[in-house]
Amino acid sequence: MYDDAQPDDGARVLVDRLWPRGISKDRAALTLWLKDVAPSTALRHWFGHDPARWDEFQKRYRAELDANPDAVQQLLAFARKGKLTLLYGARDTEHNEAVVLLQRLNALLAA
Repeated sequence: MYDDAQPDDGARVLVDRLWPRGISKDRAALTLWLKDVAPSTALRHWFGHDPARWDEFQKRYRAELDANPDAVQQLLAFARKGKLTLLYGARDTEHNEAVVLLQRLNALLAA
């Protein structure tokens, strides 16, 4: 989310429940803010971006995604139409919800 939008980004979808600090809506250049696909507030607070909790976070978040197929289907629709860029506010590029979502979307697209 902290990198500028690029012409080849395709659909730019924010997958966080909270708006990232210091980012204007103009700079974000969003196609959609899909709060419904973000981790629950309780899960987000529990995880706290602690890499030691990453494995359990992934497991719990996947369960939340399983319980919310409509939001995942919205992302799949964008992915099937062309390029999809998942945006998130975390500074950690390896331990965030977009990583889990990308894995889920790739699995569904390959099925």
